[in-house]
Amino acid sequence: MIPADSRWRGAALMALVIAVTVNLRPILTSIGPLLEDIRAGTGIGYQQAALLTALPVLCMGLVPLLQPWLRRWLSEQGGLLLGLGAIGLACLWRLLLGSGTALIASAVLAGLGVAFVQALMPGLVNRWFSRRLALAMGVYSAALMSGGGVAAVLGPRVAEHFGHWQAGLGVWLLPVLFALLLLGLVGPKLEAAAGRGGSGGGHFFGNRRAWLLAVYFGLINGGYTSMVAWLPAYYQQVGGSARAGGELVGVMTIFQVVGALGLPLLLRGMADRRPGLWLALTSQLIGFAGLLLDPALSPGLWVGLIGFGLGACFSLSLTLTLEHLKDPRHAGGLAAFVQGIGFIITGLVPYLTGWLRDISGDFQASWTLLMVTVVLMLLVTGRFAPKGYGTAMADRAEPARAVS
Repeated sequence: MIPADSRWRGAALMALVIAVTVNLRPILTSIGPLLEDIRAGTGIGYQQAALLTALPVLCMGLVPLLQPWLRRWLSEQGGLLLGLGAIGLACLWRLLLGSGTALIASAVLAGLGVAFVQALMPGLVNRWFSRRLALAMGVYSAALMSGGGVAAVLGPRVAEHFGHWQAGLGVWLLPVLFALLLLGLVGPKLEAAAGRGGSGGGHFFGNRRAWLLAVYFGLINGGYTSMVAWLPAYYQQVGGSARAGGELVGVMTIFQVVGALGLPLLLRGMADRRPGLWLALTSQLIGFAGLLLDPALSPGLWVGLIGFGLGACFSLSLTLTLEHLKDPRHAGGLAAFVQGIGFIITGLVPYLTGWLRDISGDFQASWTLLMVTVVLMLLVTGRFAPKGYGTAMADRAEPARAVS
């Protein structure tokens, strides 16, 4: 049997993971359903609106690349406090602002906060729950997506209730405050469970497999930022309402959670992550094809398929990354590098799809681009055979113990 104190510590740490992680997506997903109100109130265009998604995601990419240096003077608990504090300040600012420039600046502040937290969480989850990594990463991914879905669904209702769109963006200060409270209570357990974090595992700029994982992560998740940014606007373009558009993002989130938890759990006995990734990417492909060819037939079905694929891809791709190295510190450093480069790529995707929408007048070219990307990633997935992890990671800049 597991000792009671160990069970309590595990439950407390999992509660902390969930409470912190649900705050990492509302800054992105609360924008889309309120986009037309925001544009009317601030005068920003679609390309400027794309910055509200693209800039935070770019921050999520740049900060993890600095992790080996940041960890020399900032503890893990300090990084979480700093990140959550920045998200909370951004939400408070959004309650008060009224201009497009201020809104974009708040997106950068929130993005920096998310980046600090997001760079740390996969490595922490790997250390805390190394014996149940696939399931724990599924819970982490599900919490991440659930927070985003709740914000998309409730944001328009909050804005409607209070009579201004700022309320729908700023109300997400409340879960941040709860996470900070829980972090204060569980914080001592965090450091005890994590041990000494070291330098975060060194640098991976010279490793070809690390770059392949990073590009792969960025492209298979690029559909998420595009859907969050443009799905509500697309639905309004074809005659729907802002609330209904937000509800579609909610549908996508439900299926993301199912994909993030269900597929890793279903395949938990397999060391090879490729079958799950092939299935998840195929689900994305069918969904984007449906949006492109017959969006009116069943938008909930297409969005659900996309959501299932995105959720499973996020969870499995991070698990795949962490499994490339045995040492949790080095694996966490690799995950930070992969997220860093990957989120820079992911942040560019909605800006590109928004540009395609501006020049073409509709979203058909955007869905086509995402379909082509998914097809390419189906081919790349074949490179990630487990028996090749050790060889692929052998040319790291710093020695690490690779999975053989």
